[in-house]
Amino acid sequence: DHKMAVHYVVAGGGIAGVTCAEQLSELDPDAKITLLSASKLIKAATNFRKVGRTLEDFNVQETSSNILVRKCPNVTIMHQAITGVSHEDHLVYLINGESLKYDKLCICTGALPKIVSIGNRWVLGVRDTESVEDLISKVCNARRVVIIGNGGIAMELVFELKGREVIWAIKDTSIGTTYFDEGAAKFFLSELVHGTSVDKEGGALDSIIKTKPVKRIKYMLESTDPKGSSVGGGQLTEAACVKRDYHAMGSALGPDWFSELKIEAKQTSRNIHIDYGCEVSAIYSLEEFKGKKLKETVPKGVTKQDIECQWPVYVEFTNGTLYGCDLVVSATGVTPNVKSVHSADKFNLAEDGGLLVDCEMRTNLNDIYAAGDVCSVNWIDHTFLWFQMRLWTQARQMGAYAGKCMVAHHNGRDILMDFCFELFAHVTKFFAYKVVLLGRYNAQSLSSDYQLLLRCTPGREYIKVVMKDGRMIGAILIGDTDLEETFENLILNQLDLSRFGENLLNPDIDIEDFFD
Repeated sequence: DHKMAVHYVVAGGGIAGVTCAEQLSELDPDAKITLLSASKLIKAATNFRKVGRTLEDFNVQETSSNILVRKCPNVTIMHQAITGVSHEDHLVYLINGESLKYDKLCICTGALPKIVSIGNRWVLGVRDTESVEDLISKVCNARRVVIIGNGGIAMELVFELKGREVIWAIKDTSIGTTYFDEGAAKFFLSELVHGTSVDKEGGALDSIIKTKPVKRIKYMLESTDPKGSSVGGGQLTEAACVKRDYHAMGSALGPDWFSELKIEAKQTSRNIHIDYGCEVSAIYSLEEFKGKKLKETVPKGVTKQDIECQWPVYVEFTNGTLYGCDLVVSATGVTPNVKSVHSADKFNLAEDGGLLVDCEMRTNLNDIYAAGDVCSVNWIDHTFLWFQMRLWTQARQMGAYAGKCMVAHHNGRDILMDFCFELFAHVTKFFAYKVVLLGRYNAQSLSSDYQLLLRCTPGREYIKVVMKDGRMIGAILIGDTDLEETFENLILNQLDLSRFGENLLNPDIDIEDFFD
């Protein structure tokens, strides 16, 4: 008897969805695979390179959906956003009013940006290519920009915006707390505030003072439109859901999005003022500012005469400061995009709003999986050295693993958890420096019974290692250290390194050759 091909449906044209579709096509070439993407442009991983056993490096490229179809002939792409799911009938409801039958479904709808003031023309969220183009057009003539947030997008924007005033407001006591500690933050501040020149490959230029590494420090811590096929990308924004105008948002930006951020500036210097420990309390128009007779705060280094001009928008913070500006950029993080599916069914959600998935990427509803930013893992006890962050590397890994699980379950086979979930490993760039994060690199979820080893060469490298019971359980490497593969193996193998003590980071000892 002829057996009908299984129909896999993947919702979302971001890196998780595209990777999942590619994996499904490779493992089950006879299957029917439908990828739902609200945009004709999809996100694909290119120039993939294994750096270590779990470390990987790749670029994310926005490409035509036709390229994926040529690569995976059993994949069909529908340019539609998902509006609901019926798990009893195995149906996906689309924005054009039609429905699609599936055997197994993987939800990869990504995340939505948190906007501090939805609908305000002077407040811009940065999430997809369209919003970056909007940012470029608005910031070119801006005299002063207020940037709110302390994540990757905010940091890169602050670094790239030159020749204009930048007010950077963060709720933490140091920059980049999601990725590194105060020591690394101070390392980066010299590049950011003092304008130290660094080339785009992460190496320091001749203008950097070439000093020997400082003494290693060891210390203990105290305890789419509805009918059209293409609407400009991704899933529904928060604003769209409120207005019900169904304007779709594109897939999230790639890790190197800022390399295309070409903003004209008469000067190449940076003029940055950082407000620590504050959040937005109110945003005023010029008319509201005048009507309330409010008083503007003078940023450090700005003369009183400079602020006598009028601004189109004013931002007030919880620390009492109030700044006028030409544009407010909201980069305060994301929230899982479950709006399009949660209302139709009883999905179990995590505290952060993501779709809860088990160790085989299954939700609580039969034959429905989830991967990428939209999901939250429910298997954190699998390994102590891995934890979830909404990053491009994990989106790609989850998408690929979800595809493997879907095929295995359809064929009635068991599947082992992918090795990539044995260790948190991420390679990125901040302020033109290569940054490698491994394991519990910031001593996350640890009590006070651990040690930190530190080596720092200002303007060149910053290395921090987290040690517990003589074993390495985390590390952060900034700059071209060439230690990532060695440290990755030391963490995975859990070798006892007690005999090395502080010499583990001794620059005169070739630690790579020793453990080769």
